[in-house]
Amino acid sequence: MKLVSIAMTVWLALSTTVQAQEVVRLGNLKLAHFGAVSYIKEIAPRCGIRVEEKMFAKGLDVMQAIIAGELDVGATASEAAIQGRAGGAPIVVVAGFARGGARLVARRGVNIAGIADLKGKKVGVTRGGIQEVLLMAELARHGLKADASGSKDVQLVYLAYADLNQALMGRHIDAMMQSEPQSSQAINMGIGVEVMKPYGTSIGEPVRTMVMTEKFYRERRPLAEKFMRCFVQATRTFIESPAVAEQYVRQQMFKGQITVADFRDAIGNSPYSYDITPNHIQVTTDVMAQTGVGRMARPPLARDWVRTDLLAAAKRSLQIQ
Repeated sequence: MKLVSIAMTVWLALSTTVQAQEVVRLGNLKLAHFGAVSYIKEIAPRCGIRVEEKMFAKGLDVMQAIIAGELDVGATASEAAIQGRAGGAPIVVVAGFARGGARLVARRGVNIAGIADLKGKKVGVTRGGIQEVLLMAELARHGLKADASGSKDVQLVYLAYADLNQALMGRHIDAMMQSEPQSSQAINMGIGVEVMKPYGTSIGEPVRTMVMTEKFYRERRPLAEKFMRCFVQATRTFIESPAVAEQYVRQQMFKGQITVADFRDAIGNSPYSYDITPNHIQVTTDVMAQTGVGRMARPPLARDWVRTDLLAAAKRSLQIQ
């Protein structure tokens, strides 16, 4: 009888622990520099929460899921967050989790040494992605115009990240503005050569954004605080323990489909980070408005929706500068 009582006590304790682990619904993308965000779910029980991760093809899909009420938190590039906010998504930016993550790659054998050499060429890019923002900004700096019709200086070919490398290899495009790890894979496979990392615009290195719904941020504050501490812990692990990051991204996220060289080159061009500023979001918004990417009727003002107080508190609690 005593053993039954002890077993019941243990069961009740475990049940209470499970119930105490409130659920956070997270939207993410399958990209190397999104790895620390994915790792949150692995350590979430230690943070007293449970994270349900759902993968999406692109950032705008994450925004649509947020609008539909399916997510509490989303990881995406800044341009998708900005377009989402402009389109009515009830979100706030709470952190940045990676920098960079873009590269202009030319097909091997094609004479492209810089942006000016793209004139008369077909360039692949993912529509609406930060890579398109950077491509259009770089073209504008060199006085070039582009569209998908082929009637301007540069013909754009819109493809998903996963399809750009195949298009380059199949000679359907001459160059691509690609994300990571795909751009590193193209170079390491010998089908492409790096032309440039497009960080010379006013945007600089684009910062990937962590967003929360306004409701989650305001009405579920204790849970939002736990999630943010978990995000900071996961990111610190990936920054301080590159071997853990490499193993997790290569084996868990990509199931061995990217090599050690692919991963290391990708993260060399898109390092994990924590921070973001209203100024960075505002500059990115301004460049999007200037280049027409996203076609926002009313571009949002960064000061109205960038909220880094949860991040600052989490970093203080974990003694991270």
